[in-house]
Formats: sequence, structure tokens, C-alpha cells
Amino acid sequence: MKILFLGTGAADFPKEKCKRFRRTASALIDDIILIDPGPWVLDAIEEYDVDVKKIKYVLATHHHDDHFNQATLDHLTRNGARFIELAPRETVILDDYTILGLPANHTVPCTHFVIEKGAKRMFYGLDGAWLTYEAVDAIWKKGVDLAVFDGTIGFVEGDWRVFEHNSLNMIIEMKKSLKSSVKHYVISHLAYTLHPAHEIVAKEMEKHDITVAYDGLSIEF
Repeated sequence: MKILFLGTGAADFPKEKCKRFRRTASALIDDIILIDPGPWVLDAIEEYDVDVKKIKYVLATHHHDDHFNQATLDHLTRNGARFIELAPRETVILDDYTILGLPANHTVPCTHFVIEKGAKRMFYGLDGAWLTYEAVDAIWKKGVDLAVFDGTIGFVEGDWRVFEHNSLNMIIEMKKSLKSSVKHYVISHLAYTLHPAHEIVAKEMEKHDITVAYDGLSIEF
């Protein structure tokens, strides 16, 4: 399997590109499944030479504006994609993929995903604080090859968003508990106002064997 990060930022990024710009968070799995049709997806598709006609399915974690944009979705569906509304505790089979929806701790209804293809499994959970027990149980049962966690808050302490988003210390603590049930840990959805430059965050998280995603990062697993 392969994941291409089309965007790795949170909702507070400027509307214009700046020196440390990140598009709002979105990802493409195996060129076929797009997660979160946000407002910057079409820009990323153009920059990273993605063939939009290969995208068959679109999932949305939730309908906040930085994750869901109707104009983006309309463009994708006009080019042949099918929008799948997957609620927590629902499972859907799409071609060779089995996708399980899981509940998330967020201010609006939000779905995290376990995506399985053959012997490969991944977890994608942006916008949420800690993991719910159901998500942990789903990871523990079979393990996952790659897990993408929300890293909105950075190392800022005492921020109110800790109740709906992860700080990096929270991710480090979860990694200690999940242990080898996750082979590769990645963070995305970094807030502009709560993180320094990418290089600084990446160097710090490297100490914990956690990858900090950036726009255009592609990982095969």
C-alpha cells in the first residue's frame, strides 16, 4: 500500500501560501482512495501530478470546512469518483479494500478509518484527542503497518484543544502503550500557530521514531 499526503496542516493556516505553508489535511491511498476532500486538494492534485481519473472513492473524516469542501467533492465525482459516507462502527468493502469506521473524540461527529488490503493494514485518525478504546482494540487485534495520528497541538501545554486534538506528548504516550502493534507512526494535521518549522518538529519526533508528514510525502508500506 502507499499513502500520499496531499495536505498536512490544520484549519489555522493562512489562505495564501507562505514560507512554512501546509495545505489542509488530506491523503490519497494507492491513487484510488482519497480521504478528506478539503479546499486545497485540487491544488495538491495538480502539483503532485495525480491522475484525478484514477481516484475511485472519496471518504471524509468529518464535515469541518478544512476537511470537506463541496466544490472539491463535486470536481472529484464529475471525474468518476464515488463518495462514501462511512459512520463509526460501519464497514464497507471497496474492491480489494475493507474499511472500518471508528469513533473519534471531536467536537462534531468524526470517523477514523482502518483500511485493509490483503495482509496490509493502516489506521488514519485525524481530528481527535487520544484514541477511543474501540480504535485501540481494532489496532491491537491485528496490528497495523502504518498509523497516521492527529498532531495539531505540538508541544504546547495547557491548550484547550487538547480535548479534541492531540499534543505531541499525547502521541508519544500512546506509542508507548501501543508498542509493536503499530509498525510505523506518522503525524499530520499540524497547526500553524502551535508548531515551529517542520525541520524542528521532525528532528524532535525522530527521537521517538515518529515521522512528521509534510505535503507531498509518499510512504509505501
